[in-house]
Amino acid sequence: MYENTEFNTTRDVDAIQIPSGTKTTIPAGTPGVITQTLGGSYTIATYQGLARIAEKDLDALGLEKPQSTNGEQPAERSGEPVDEKAVWDQLRQCYDPEIPVNIVDLGLVYDCKLIQNAGGGAKVEVKMTLTAPGCGMGPAIAHDAQSKILSIDGVDEADVQLVWDPPWNQDMISEAGRMKLGMI
Repeated sequence: MYENTEFNTTRDVDAIQIPSGTKTTIPAGTPGVITQTLGGSYTIATYQGLARIAEKDLDALGLEKPQSTNGEQPAERSGEPVDEKAVWDQLRQCYDPEIPVNIVDLGLVYDCKLIQNAGGGAKVEVKMTLTAPGCGMGPAIAHDAQSKILSIDGVDEADVQLVWDPPWNQDMISEAGRMKLGMI
């Protein structure tokens, strides 16, 4: 919705530098442009380089939070036992801030295990990787995945681990991901 929108920050705003993953503050009055708006976070380009900001900070760019972000589906709220499909649906709402394809279609999620607790509720264990081992955004992407999983009704615990074996390669990208990236 806001991709390619130019802005001048109206206040200081917390951000995460891309690709280092370092927390930073972008000062009020900084000009820039929004380059990606997927999964409830925004990738922006300023004279400081690329950075990721949270949707809650859109006001710092002089913008309002949209009603629906890129077709993002709300977390399942059924009161029933947690369904693995709901977990995968939430993981499909997580994006690398430099690539407009979700982490599932990029082939970054290696394993997703749902453990139903006897007393109700569930624990979700995810093993995922990154497109490059040195990517500083790994903790931010893993935290985003964990937060989205924890938003599912009935999930009490979510453990998202970054792993490096097997090493990721482009052959792991789904057909849908390849189409989005113009690889087909």
